[in-house]
This record gives sequence, C-alpha cells and structure tokens, in this order.
Amino acid sequence: MSIRHATLHQLKIFAAVARHMSFARAAEELHLTPPALSIQVKQLADAIGQPLFDQIGKKIYLTPAGEALTAACQDVLDRLERLTQELAALQGLEKGSLKIATLSTAKYFIPRLLGSFCAEHPGIDTALFVGNREALLERLVRNQDDLYILGQPPEHMNVAAESFADNPLVVVARSDHPLMPEKDIAPSRLRNVPFILREPGSGTRLAAEKFFERHGVALKTRMEFGSNEAIKQAVAGGLGITVLSASTIRAELASGELAVLDVRGFPLERKWYVVYPAGKHLTPIVRAFMEFLFAASAHGESGER
Repeated sequence: MSIRHATLHQLKIFAAVARHMSFARAAEELHLTPPALSIQVKQLADAIGQPLFDQIGKKIYLTPAGEALTAACQDVLDRLERLTQELAALQGLEKGSLKIATLSTAKYFIPRLLGSFCAEHPGIDTALFVGNREALLERLVRNQDDLYILGQPPEHMNVAAESFADNPLVVVARSDHPLMPEKDIAPSRLRNVPFILREPGSGTRLAAEKFFERHGVALKTRMEFGSNEAIKQAVAGGLGITVLSASTIRAELASGELAVLDVRGFPLERKWYVVYPAGKHLTPIVRAFMEFLFAASAHGESGER
C-alpha cells in the first residue's frame, strides 16, 4: 500500500489519537468503538509502511513517523478548514467553526462577548473551553483551538499575542477587614496577613508574588484554590485576603460583600491577550472575532479599561 491510499477519515482518527495520546479518549471523542478506531490506525500505519505509535506499559508514544504524520495531518486539516471558509465567503455565507479557549478568570466577560458575536454570525459553530493557565498552555501546544485568552503570554513558546483589554489586579478583602479604613497601605504591612491564592502557575499568582517579592515580602499563604469563586468565598468568610482581577469581583463590590484594599503599588496594570501559535493561518471567522474583541474593548465592553 501507499500513503496515497490513506483516507481523510483515517487522518482525522490518527490526529485525534495523537492529540489525546489515548485510543480510548480518541474513540470517545469520535463516537467510535476502540476496536474500530484501532483498525483504522493500523491500516494507516500499513499504508505508510512504518509504525506510528510505540506502546510502553499502558502509555503510547509517537514514533518518528508518527510525529511527521501528526504535522502533516494538522496541515491537511487546517487547509480543509480554510477551504470551507473560502468557499463560504465565495457563496456569501458565514459558515465554519470558531474554537476559543479562555482562562477561568475571563469567564466573566468572554462568554458574553462570544454570545454577541454569534448573534451577529448565526451560521458559525462555536466551542468554548474554560480552564486554568496550565490547561490552556497544554491545549496551545497541541494547537487544539483557534484562539487563547490569557492574562500573560507564555515566554517559552513561539506565539503571537495581541492585547485587547486592561486587566488590573487588586488586593481584595472582606468589607469589614481591619485594614479597610487605611489609605496607601505599605506592602510590608501585609507580611503576616494570611493570603488566599490561586494554584501555583496561575498568572494572577505569579504577578502577585513577583510584586511582593520586589518589596521584600514573602506571602503567608493560608489556602490555595484553582477557582476564583472558591477564593472569593474564602475571603468573604474572613479566612484571609487575596489578589484578583478586578473583572472577577464586580458583583461582590456592588453588594458590599468584598472590598478593595488601598495597597501602595496596586492595582497592578496587566492586559488581556489573544494568543495563537506564531505562523498559524487565521481563518476569516477567527479574524472577524479578533476584530470584534478589539472593538468591544474600545467601547469598554470587555475586561476593565
């Protein structure tokens, strides 16, 4: 057999297995039985004439041939998606897909903006993944989505990043915290105050730790959570203070449940970024959504300005 006899169906199946590095998870995603999926991968390997995976214990790993095929599959599938967009544009239609992955911190405004965009472009199929920074970076490495919404672009990856909104970080406490009446609180005053922080690796946490480290303050971490909602509940319960994006506490500020401490050096000025792999071809739909984001930001409809 020859690689020319490989089918598009087989390439899609292989791409799913390579993305998940799991036959079972790929079968679940594609709604196939594992045996049927395995047969297609075996036929593809026979067509290429080389094994695509090595199995060591219970884990599978790509062979050199598998790695080369993974890159080729991505090229083929990306080109087919672009063709779909181009044909739709020629027909005067708006059809295609848009896959966005966003930090959980941005869930307070990205879903709303995506909903408005979809209302203007009803023919587009959309998918939204919400997760922490580690999950988004893993998806970015695998090029699983069209765009990634991050508070800090990864420095160790070759990506394109464009800022579209302000993302100020503030020190948050319960509204009756003893430090609330004070103004221009020196960072050193918080040395022995318990903090409720995001999980290690979080962009918000990294920014907070870097700020206090510059002022010679080692944060006294009382609790760690992977959820802003859990952090807000802990702070509201009087368990400590925290550093959060201002966009995540609007409702609590309005209700008087939480308040912002006047700490010298805050708010920390940060940005929201739309990120994608460098060199990635952006479809017309993806570009349209990016323009929508920038326009919404200019009108104060996203994040904080």
